[in-house]
Amino acid sequence: MEEIREVILSLKARAVTEGAGVRLRRVFGNLRNNAADPFLLLDDFGSDNPDDYTAGFPWHPHRGIETVTYILAGKVEHEDSLGNKGTIGSGDVQWMTAGSGIIHQEMPKDTGEAMRGFQLWVNLPGKSKMTDPHYRDVNSDRIPVFKDNGIEARIICGKFAGLEGPVKDLEVETEYFDIKLEGNKEAELRANPSHNVLIYLFEGEASTGGGAGENYGKGTLLLFGKGNLIKMQAGTEGARFLYFSGKPIGEPVAWYGPVVMNTKEELETAFREISDGTFLKK
Repeated sequence: MEEIREVILSLKARAVTEGAGVRLRRVFGNLRNNAADPFLLLDDFGSDNPDDYTAGFPWHPHRGIETVTYILAGKVEHEDSLGNKGTIGSGDVQWMTAGSGIIHQEMPKDTGEAMRGFQLWVNLPGKSKMTDPHYRDVNSDRIPVFKDNGIEARIICGKFAGLEGPVKDLEVETEYFDIKLEGNKEAELRANPSHNVLIYLFEGEASTGGGAGENYGKGTLLLFGKGNLIKMQAGTEGARFLYFSGKPIGEPVAWYGPVVMNTKEELETAFREISDGTFLKK
């Protein structure tokens, strides 16, 4: 039986400054009662002005989470304590499992064109927080694209219309799609009823519930309630949004800055190790 998932929370992205002076839009972070579990944070970054982003994110640590960087336009150079280095370009995805700890830097470059991208933080369950750090780097040409009747979807992780994304074997059951709708087009999205589902509308306007619900503009995050079907209808100019679906972990969250653990004691241990030089386990 189909049950339409209704919006239970909507938020507007807000301007913040992070890193060494990067101006970005914080879509959400540390929602009350861990309402977006397993998702912790989403940032929308980019600008036509290089001064807004080229200061970048110099060397900093992470533990206990995964960071997912998706670049729509531009380039980001990265380097880490494992000796990896490279560039994430337009349409590419980097899925980094920080696990027991990694120190890295992410430096957007001025290419003469606008920069645009997103970074999502996914929590790790307690049993995996101290796993070995590792990466899944996915070039744009490996991401399957579904196109039909006014709907276009890039499938990064999970299954959509019979296509499966290249990011697999994750610690937490997750779906991640980039969906574009032509003007006035409606999409019916089959949602796993055991998952929390969020949509971030970053272009155009859209309404929910087959056009019967509230109309939302760009820069809006939607958190959905229970059910197995989501209906999104684009406005006259079309719409584009990120779709996130994840199985809740259901564990306590102790979070400060770039480290997310289960207890205050684990958090204190992490920062003590950062201070005394014993943070890195690999």
